[in-house]
Amino acid sequence: MIRTPICDVVGIEKPVFQGGMAWIADASLASAVSNAGGLGVISAMNADAEWLRGQIRACRELTDRPFGVNIMLQSPFVDEVAQVVVDEHVPVVITGAGTPNKYMKSWVPAGIKVIPVVASVALARLVERAGAVAVVAEGGESGGHVGDLTTMTLVPQVVDAVDVPVVAAGGIADGRGVAAALMLGAVGVQVGTRFLVADECTVSEEYKERILKANDIATMVTGRRDDGAVRCLKTPFSRRYAKLEREGASKEELAELGRGSLRKAAVDGNYEEGSFMAGQSAGLVTRCQPAADIVDDLLRDAEEVLREATRWVR
Repeated sequence: MIRTPICDVVGIEKPVFQGGMAWIADASLASAVSNAGGLGVISAMNADAEWLRGQIRACRELTDRPFGVNIMLQSPFVDEVAQVVVDEHVPVVITGAGTPNKYMKSWVPAGIKVIPVVASVALARLVERAGAVAVVAEGGESGGHVGDLTTMTLVPQVVDAVDVPVVAAGGIADGRGVAAALMLGAVGVQVGTRFLVADECTVSEEYKERILKANDIATMVTGRRDDGAVRCLKTPFSRRYAKLEREGASKEELAELGRGSLRKAAVDGNYEEGSFMAGQSAGLVTRCQPAADIVDDLLRDAEEVLREATRWVR
């Protein structure tokens, strides 16, 4: 089985991180991935401190292995949850949607291993100087909030720019993607969309069915006009949002339309009004599996791809 330096950095057996998906990545999914030898991640999303504390403690009841918390830096409760991960001695924090340097001043001395998600070389260098132990270089193929660069171009440039390990994310859902990430210089992968259909994922059944039915052109990006680009499945909601953008709707109007839309998808399974965030890899996801099988399939298939690739090297 593939083992890389990131395993030693965060204390895991297999170089697979589970994406911190809001309203989706809870103690159930995180503990299952951690028990499988990867790094399970709880999403703090826009939740308050007590909700997150409860999820952390629930995760510890389900696994004795390392896990992480994903902190969305634009959350209205970010100051509270930043303190919770210190109080609860969370081993790994993964950050997104901003620069975490302010909070790293308390996280790093507390022994927390901070791994920010970055969409540019500049941000990767910035967080490395602040004490990040690794970075997740996430291309625009991913679901949820996205940057402009693709995984293929972003990962090798980040690898060249920093000395800490780089984990690749964006568009990775099978062994071929894992093998490609390793060839680009990454030492692990972060996978989100494929874990949406894990047996332990508590997302709505409608969400899972939409992922399984997705094809190669099933996703779209909205929000680029206002620097809030989000990739999701093409649904009545996302098409309505895109139409209003084109017609010049204000930020306030768009914010009102989007309020609660992810919860409507993830929890309620509301196809008409929900935002079903997913990456371009959704077309590669064809069946539900236990999280442990997903982790093992990713690495076993990657090994086969890498062995096959050596046939062409002379």
